[in-house]
Amino acid sequence: MTAAPSQAPAYERSDWASAFRNVGQELEAVPLTISRGSLPAELEGVLYRNGPGRLERGGQWVHHPFDGDGMITAVRFEQGQAQLSNRFVRTEGWQAEEAAGKVLYRGVFGSQKPGGVMANAFDLRLKNIANTGVVRLGDDLLALWEAAEPHALDPDTLDTRGLSRLDGVLKPGDAFSAHPRFDPGHHGSKRMVTFGVKSGPRSTVRLMEFAVDADAAAGIKAGQLLSERRDSFNGFAFLHDFAITPNWAVFLQNAINFNPLPFVMGRKGAAQCLSSKANGQAKFWLVPREGGSHAGEAPRIIDAPEGFVFHHLNAWEEGEELVIDSIYYEDFPSIGPDMDFREVDFEQIPEGLLKRCRLQLTEGTMHCEQLSPRCCEFAMVNPGQLGLPARYAWMAVAEREIGNDPLQAIRKLDLLSGEATVWSAAPRGFVSEPLMVAQPGASAEDDGWVLCLVWNGARCASDLVILNAVDLSEQAVLELPLAVPHGLHGSWISSS
Repeated sequence: MTAAPSQAPAYERSDWASAFRNVGQELEAVPLTISRGSLPAELEGVLYRNGPGRLERGGQWVHHPFDGDGMITAVRFEQGQAQLSNRFVRTEGWQAEEAAGKVLYRGVFGSQKPGGVMANAFDLRLKNIANTGVVRLGDDLLALWEAAEPHALDPDTLDTRGLSRLDGVLKPGDAFSAHPRFDPGHHGSKRMVTFGVKSGPRSTVRLMEFAVDADAAAGIKAGQLLSERRDSFNGFAFLHDFAITPNWAVFLQNAINFNPLPFVMGRKGAAQCLSSKANGQAKFWLVPREGGSHAGEAPRIIDAPEGFVFHHLNAWEEGEELVIDSIYYEDFPSIGPDMDFREVDFEQIPEGLLKRCRLQLTEGTMHCEQLSPRCCEFAMVNPGQLGLPARYAWMAVAEREIGNDPLQAIRKLDLLSGEATVWSAAPRGFVSEPLMVAQPGASAEDDGWVLCLVWNGARCASDLVILNAVDLSEQAVLELPLAVPHGLHGSWISSS
C-alpha cells in the first residue's frame, strides 16, 4: 500500500466518493481477523471513532457529510485479540427521522428539509447530530457536537443513555466543544479542558476543566468540574479547536463574517452564511488557566496571521514567548448551495498547511512561518507532550507533495529537523485522523503506535491500520466487516 509521491493526483474520484454511504448494520463485539502482520501485545484498550454514519434518508442526501447522523465505532484490543462494535447515537432527531422515514430537520452545513425554501424558512431548529468527537469522561462515553450538549453513551455497549448536562454544568442547549484537550498533568492531575462559545457581535467563551480521574482523598470524582471562567471578546467567534499550555488556553478568532439572513429565509445552512471578512484581522485570544501563573488575570489579545484555522497541532511556552502550531487555509473552505460534495473539485479548494506562530507575550507581537508545503489535516503529538515542546507530529496528508487532494497518507514530521517519513494508502486508500498511542512505560517520545481507519476503495470497506510510530512501518492491518464513511474525531482509552 506504499507509493511514491507524485505531482499528479494519485486517486480515482469514484474510490474516494464510494465512502459516502449509509451504514446499514450495527455490530456487537465481532472478532476481527488480521489480514497482515500481528497485533502488538502491549496494545490494550479501546479505539473510539465518531463520524457521520447516515447520509441519506427517504432518497434525500445531505448537502454536506458534516450533516450526517453520528455513529460511534469502537475497536477493543484485549489479550492479542480485537473486536469491533458500532452504534448510531440515538439522538432525538435520529429517532424522529427513523420513525418518519424521511428528513425532518435542516442541517447546519446546508442540508434542507423537503419542500423547498418555503418549507425551510424560519425553521431555526438545530438538530443535535452528535457526530464530531467522542471522549470518555467519568462513567460516560460522550458523543460530541459543538453546538449543543453531549450525548452520554455506555462505554462498553455504546447504548445511548441520553443528553448529558454533566451534573448541572450545562443548561439546555448550551454549546460544548467537540474538540476537548486532555492535559497530561501540568497541574498535578490529568484534566479534560474544553470550552463552549456563544457567538455574536460580541462573543463569550466559557473555559471548563474537568477531572479525568477520581481522587478520593481530595473528594474529587472522575468527570467533576474543577474550574471554569467566562470571557467576552469583540467580534464573531467561529471556534472548533483550541490549544493548551500549562498557563494558557489559546483560541484563534478567524476573521469571519456571519450573515444569518439566508439561513433565516431558508436558502442556506448556518455554516454557509460564514465568509472571510475582507481586510479583517484574525486574533489570538489567550485565556489564563486556573492553577497557572496567570490565573485570575484578564485575557491577552494578539494579532494572528491571515487565513482560516480549524485545527491546531500543539502549543507550548518558551519564557515570555508562546509557540503554537496550526493548520492554515488561505480562505474558509465551504461547499456552495449548488455543489454536490461527492463531486468537489479539490483544485478549487485551498489546502491546509502547517504553520508556526511565535507570540511575544510582553510585546504583544507575532511572527509566523510555514513548516511544510504538504497539504495536511488531523495532526497530533504524543498525548504526553500536549502543551509542551514536542519533537514529532503525526498527521494525515495528501499523496503528492504539492497541491490539494483527498488525504491518502500518514506522515511523521520531525519538528526540529524537518525530516519526514510517510506511509501511503494510495492509490485506492484514503486515511482519516491518525491517533498516536504511546507504549505503556515508554521513554522515547515516538515509542508507540499510530492507529488509523482507512477507506479501502478496492473492496468498498474500511481497514484499521496499525503503524509503528517510529518509522511508520506496518504492524498490522485489520479488514473490518463494516464500511465506515469518512469520519471526524476519535480517542484512545487505555486499559491500564
